[in-house]
Amino acid sequence: MDQNVQNQTEDNFSEQVAIRREKLFELQKQGKNPYEITKFDFNAYSAEIKENYQEGEEREVRIAGRMLSRRIMGKASFCNLADEKGNIQLYVKRDDVGEEDYAAFKKWDIGDIIGVEGFVFVTRTGEVSVHCKKITLLSKSLIPLPEKFHGLTNTDMRYRQRYVDLIVNPEVKDVFYKRSAILKEVRNYLDNKGFLEVDTPILVPMEIGAAARSFATHHNTLDMDMYLRIETELYLKRLIVGGMHRVYEVGRIFRNEGMDTKHNPEFTTVELYQAFTDYYGMMDLVEELYKSLAEKICGGLVIRYQGKEIDMGHWERMTMVEAVKKYAGVDYHSWKSDEEARACAKEHHVEVPANATCGTVLIEFFDAYVEENLIQPTFIYDYPVENSPLAKKKPTDPRFTERFEYFINATEFGNAFSELNDPIDQKERFETQVAAKRAAEPDTKAEVDYDYVTAMEYGMPPTGGLGFGIDRLVMLLTDSASIRDVLLFPTMKPLD
Repeated sequence: MDQNVQNQTEDNFSEQVAIRREKLFELQKQGKNPYEITKFDFNAYSAEIKENYQEGEEREVRIAGRMLSRRIMGKASFCNLADEKGNIQLYVKRDDVGEEDYAAFKKWDIGDIIGVEGFVFVTRTGEVSVHCKKITLLSKSLIPLPEKFHGLTNTDMRYRQRYVDLIVNPEVKDVFYKRSAILKEVRNYLDNKGFLEVDTPILVPMEIGAAARSFATHHNTLDMDMYLRIETELYLKRLIVGGMHRVYEVGRIFRNEGMDTKHNPEFTTVELYQAFTDYYGMMDLVEELYKSLAEKICGGLVIRYQGKEIDMGHWERMTMVEAVKKYAGVDYHSWKSDEEARACAKEHHVEVPANATCGTVLIEFFDAYVEENLIQPTFIYDYPVENSPLAKKKPTDPRFTERFEYFINATEFGNAFSELNDPIDQKERFETQVAAKRAAEPDTKAEVDYDYVTAMEYGMPPTGGLGFGIDRLVMLLTDSASIRDVLLFPTMKPLD
């Protein structure tokens, strides 16, 4: 924007704010302070009025909301009122509301909150409207809304000022109503399967050895460092040990890591654990849940996401070895040694660590060649043991674990295991994981969660576990391009 134009815009904005404040002070002098009004009993919403209107009816209604436009025509005016469910036209006539109230109404501003008593009718142009008999200023708006025809289009400001975004871009509300509906359906599905929803600690006493970085804080009374959780897994599996055999948590997770269209430092996950099943049982659960969500939220199994058709009714299942062979043309089973695997990676221009094992090389091939091709719902299972510290090894091939991730539109949506329940193996893997983290990050305070190992020593039944992100799921089912579009208040760097 030209600097002169910007300065004029800012001056005009400041002038409008000053005028609105002066109007408020004048009302307060007259003993009509709108902020002193504590209540307005309404009995209808705009959408319900329009949907249920019957020809000829003059139903009495009381509605409340924000005035978004106004057209004054002498002794009568039209304005638009937006409430939680939509918007409706109001007809305000001086002879009906009284000369004094009509004069006051003409001085109100776009954005003011008003309450209306009147009756429903249809205008000559066929628009269902409310003919006002009484109109009340319930709250004064001191800052002008963005221009009617330009709206709030700056995405950075939309995220910073979500309250304005919701006012001027009402379609944004639909995303968050759908988010609530999605969470409700997830809970309904799991509850009907016999799962128990529980809460586990958000503040935890140690930083575990996982790759994700924690946010640290300090508890003054206990004089100890504490950390915001990066998962809910270990507490939930303690409950499996304790005999609560189907548990889940919808939990806020915090990771001190990078941010992009798919990542926010705090996000919501669902983690669930079921005793006496395995990762195949979790695959069946995911497929059934996602089909149910697609039908209930989107109205069918075929949905559109960012211009692509996604068939939620068909899920492919491939091992990681099969996927790499299909998309990279490389057969894991042809490698006779780690050195041969590294040589194969070099030949295909896939970067791997100098000491990479066959399993590590396989993972790097998957990242380089496979994930971008997984547009339709796909389970990738049997992961190398190198990157699966909490999954049970395959009895038929201990180089792999009974783990899967599932992908839609080339994005990982969830992660599941046949959970490791051997406490000796678990302890060794934890210690190896923590040692590796300390070597890579000398300043880390990562520790082994020996209490979790103790819990396992009491005996943990065979268990299937699953974790998936709610935010990415909402992105998919609302056709939203960025995680910030499905978080009411995404993390933002302060402007100053």
